[in-house]
Amino acid sequence: METSIFTNKSVVPDNASLAGALGSSFKYWVTIKQHVEETYGECVEEWKFYSQKSGWTLKLLHKKRNFFFFTPLKNYFRLGFVFGDKAVAEIERSDLPKSIIDELVNAKKYAEGRGVRIEVKTKKDVAIVKKLVEVKMGK
Repeated sequence: METSIFTNKSVVPDNASLAGALGSSFKYWVTIKQHVEETYGECVEEWKFYSQKSGWTLKLLHKKRNFFFFTPLKNYFRLGFVFGDKAVAEIERSDLPKSIIDELVNAKKYAEGRGVRIEVKTKKDVAIVKKLVEVKMGK
């Protein structure tokens, strides 16, 4: 799996460097972030550098609740979600793509829940992310 494009521990990514790295997909990041904040209120961005191998990852939080993990890649980005049992059951009944449902259902279960990752490269991916956020927040 591809890792973050930002691997220099001493340089925390900012909007300018994100725009350059994500290219045309930066607009999708802006759309998702605006949607989350307009729907759920102000969010906190928490950049984390886990290791040289994985690089910088962003956690987007709302009132200490984690929405997702954002990994910037070359010309696109990946979002990682973790869902509890109720949310997994809701996603199984949803009209989300079968590939997303299958990945989530077959994911290893941890104390926090099951994880799913989605690569965001198109407007269609943004719609899927919005549905996942809705399930995550219980709306």
